Amino acid sequence: MISVFGSANMDLVAYTATAPRRGETVTGRAFGTVPGGKGANQAVAAARAGAEVAFVGAVGDDAFGPVMRETLESAGVDVSRLRVVPGSSGIAHIVVDDEGGNSIIVIPGANGTVTGVSQDDLSVIARSDALLLQLELPMEAVVAAARQAEVPVILTPAPARELPSELLGAVALIVPNEHEAEAITGLADPGEALEALLDLVPEAVITLGGRGALYGSRSGERLRVPAVPVKAVDTTAAGDTFVGALAVARAEGRPQAEALRFAATAAALSVRREGASTSMPTRAEIDAALR
Repeated sequence: MISVFGSANMDLVAYTATAPRRGETVTGRAFGTVPGGKGANQAVAAARAGAEVAFVGAVGDDAFGPVMRETLESAGVDVSRLRVVPGSSGIAHIVVDDEGGNSIIVIPGANGTVTGVSQDDLSVIARSDALLLQLELPMEAVVAAARQAEVPVILTPAPARELPSELLGAVALIVPNEHEAEAITGLADPGEALEALLDLVPEAVITLGGRGALYGSRSGERLRVPAVPVKAVDTTAAGDTFVGALAVARAEGRPQAEALRFAATAAALSVRREGASTSMPTRAEIDAALR
């Protein structure tokens, strides 16, 4: 089982040929509301990739909360630890251009009320093979979950921010994109950033978008996995799909290179469709693409 302690947002997505610059107004071609949030995205990705998944987090008592709960449930995610709090659910305002690129503003809403981890939360986490964490919840809650988890912790350090030593000390694997890796290490070269990350945690993967991913471990293993070539429509959930699928492959005991190929294939399939949770591939789709 995979457990996820993280955010659930409603994504308000505007599609346009070119994203507006500061002070500029552009005309979009479409708009949609899509359940997302890095935590919920990773939970859905892992469930669709074939794992039993439990999600720990919060939604508001607004109209978006039940929609996000239903999205998780319909993907097969256990939402018994998804609480409802007064006020707004988390919101993400997303602009997607015709090259598939995106820019995102996140308003925490209910996610900001998750300031710790309960014993009931920990009892769910303890039954899992890995705990997935991101940084869209308050940092004190992320640190508490990482330190009290008795299972390997996989951290997506996004949105990028300073990482406390007590968090890094509890992380087994960190999975930043190249921009987040540079923010953490101060090194623009992904290869150099990878080595710097391994001074902080035992294993690291840096995702490079269309250039694939780099993996390293303190044991000395180094791998580069090429991206699967596809035409990108919307890259919004590619990173979360990669992490969710990677957690599943590792939990199944796959060799590292095979696990990374599984994750890269899932991420590539996700960018061919619009939306976040709506774009994530099923296990059957991933297996078919790998064949």
